[in-house]
Amino acid sequence: MTSVYHNDVVMDKPSKIKALNDGAVRNVEAARQPDVRVSMNSSLDSHSASNAAAVVREVGDAHALKVENDFPTPQIKPGQVIVKNQYAGINFIDTYHRKGLYPRDLPFVGGQEGGGIVAAVSDEAAAEGIKVGDPVAYSVFGTYAQYTAVPASKLLPVPEGVGLDVATSCVVQGLTAHYLTTSAHADLIKPGEWCLIHGVGGGTCQWAAQMAKLRGFKVIGTCSKGKADVAKTLGCDELIVLDEVEGASYEDYESVDIVARVMEVTEGKGCKAVIDGIGKSTVDISINSLAHRGIFVSFGNASGAVPAFPVLRLIGKSAYVTRPKLLDYTVDRAELVWRANEVFGWLKEGKLNVSVDRCFPLDEAAEGHLYLEAGKSKGKVLYQID
Repeated sequence: MTSVYHNDVVMDKPSKIKALNDGAVRNVEAARQPDVRVSMNSSLDSHSASNAAAVVREVGDAHALKVENDFPTPQIKPGQVIVKNQYAGINFIDTYHRKGLYPRDLPFVGGQEGGGIVAAVSDEAAAEGIKVGDPVAYSVFGTYAQYTAVPASKLLPVPEGVGLDVATSCVVQGLTAHYLTTSAHADLIKPGEWCLIHGVGGGTCQWAAQMAKLRGFKVIGTCSKGKADVAKTLGCDELIVLDEVEGASYEDYESVDIVARVMEVTEGKGCKAVIDGIGKSTVDISINSLAHRGIFVSFGNASGAVPAFPVLRLIGKSAYVTRPKLLDYTVDRAELVWRANEVFGWLKEGKLNVSVDRCFPLDEAAEGHLYLEAGKSKGKVLYQID
């Protein structure tokens, strides 16, 4: 596989940091000891006191996410770059961190999906061909901020013709949809077989429905009435439209007998794979909609965590169940780049329709989480960062 960055820069001088300062590139002599941090303050003086960030100091509701305009600017370490963010993605996993469902050390800067312009590079990053001014997208913790320190190995160069807002949207939701439709089902579904995907009206499963079709699967999607207009553009072979749950991020899964409809559409066979980011409200529907030797892929908790159930429950159809996460499907640089290149390629070819639903200014950090959790989004929700 060809590397995204080409090693066409030879560094034969003492350790330096290349940085952008007031629109110009200059070299700054850095400490020679390998373990010494190099302060961003020495290379981005004009920005050192102006790093705004949305910070969680105590877990709780959306208002636990508070914007601090004097949060410390990150220090660059060997092998890293500093990215000046233009966008940060808002994802359900961010709300789980904020609420403490997925614990993190406090305090922390929210987010794990960003896109922007490289503002400073370490020698190691420069040796990989990364330059100040490069547009990049990435996934690391701490993206709800003006500046984020990012390992060079985590960077995805944004190809020409793909906007930074769309590229940022791709990093978590796009790559998650990619592994869900490509790998998490363990090839237990083949082209021409049925796949049930819940919640195709918004977020990750908009991507997943389209990618499942690109993989050759027949797709049954579920969505709410309020998002049916978006869902109808995704190419699903069958769309099950449900009533809405006021103020919730998921649909009323009892308003339609989904299992009966699935069995009718599949002529009694069921689905070889079910992709389910809803959780508690859909676990029974998902398991009961499976075909023999089908797989239940549970990847989210929009309605609450899936409760424990006895494995014996799967014996009727010799079914499988998996609870995957993105980190285990981007285990190294090669896998990350492969997935990203395929997604970016589909975007450039017009095979994926990515909807950026709304951009909130970072100052409205709490409002962005409230919007997502209320189920209002019909696509990607972002923070736009000045």
